[in-house]
Amino acid sequence: MAENLGGSDFMAELCNGFRLLADPQSGVINVESLRKNSAMLGVDSLTDSEIEAMVKEGDLDGDGALNEHEFCVLMIRLSPCFMNQAQKWLEKALVQELEETLKA
Repeated sequence: MAENLGGSDFMAELCNGFRLLADPQSGVINVESLRKNSAMLGVDSLTDSEIEAMVKEGDLDGDGALNEHEFCVLMIRLSPCFMNQAQKWLEKALVQELEETLKA
């Protein structure tokens, strides 16, 4: 998927994924919202310990939940193809910035 989207479109898709999994009241992904919403999306094979581990893995600030930023970072870290694509986007952005600087 990442290779078919530009950087901003890819981030928009990650944000959409976050909204699908987040608890509507708190606006974050917690263990319960991940359990409930992943089952609704057809990913019901995850065990409770796997769900808890996913939240813990991405919880950078230690509050027991994933905000949108933490979710996006986790998704990119867990997917090597996303990391490769992110590297390409970064390189492209740096080249564009350099070209613009040289034109000025």
